[in-house]
Amino acid sequence: MLKPSDKWTWYYDDTEGHLMLDLGDGMLFKTNLPRKLIVECAIGINEFSVDDASAYQTYKEQIAHLTLSEPRQAELALYCVAAKRFHKPVQPKSWFFDSLSNGELGLEEGDFVQLSAANNSGIFIVLEVGECASLCVSVSLEAFELNGSKSLAFGQAIKVMHDRMLSANHQFQVQPIALVG
Repeated sequence: MLKPSDKWTWYYDDTEGHLMLDLGDGMLFKTNLPRKLIVECAIGINEFSVDDASAYQTYKEQIAHLTLSEPRQAELALYCVAAKRFHKPVQPKSWFFDSLSNGELGLEEGDFVQLSAANNSGIFIVLEVGECASLCVSVSLEAFELNGSKSLAFGQAIKVMHDRMLSANHQFQVQPIALVG
């Protein structure tokens, strides 16, 4: 299992064209964030911070409820941490999604939400909760079709208004069972 370390460093790689995470021991993780989606401070070398480690743990605990292999869970958690810390502020792209609620969900970082677009529905994990919209990441290994020409890949972030979301935490919580004898 991948454990966060203060020796990890974020950096932008011109050759790869993406934000990278050096995990030490010759291991590199290529994020799904190209240059156009990252903030300026991501261009230099940045330490994997205590906040990054905390966010990684939050996402990893939630993602453990999904039916993903352990390597895919670690990959998704790192995509989430990278997007939370380095994704440029963006406007919501809610027009892709159907209205599903009144928007009063009481969301928290790490919550699961359901989003529906055209003829499909998918589960997303919340990275940053805003007043009216939140940055979310697709947790499906299959591309989430937004429309006929656009889709979201596994671990790709999108900002969406809250009225387009339904809480999906209940789908992944294990309920304790009391045995009566």
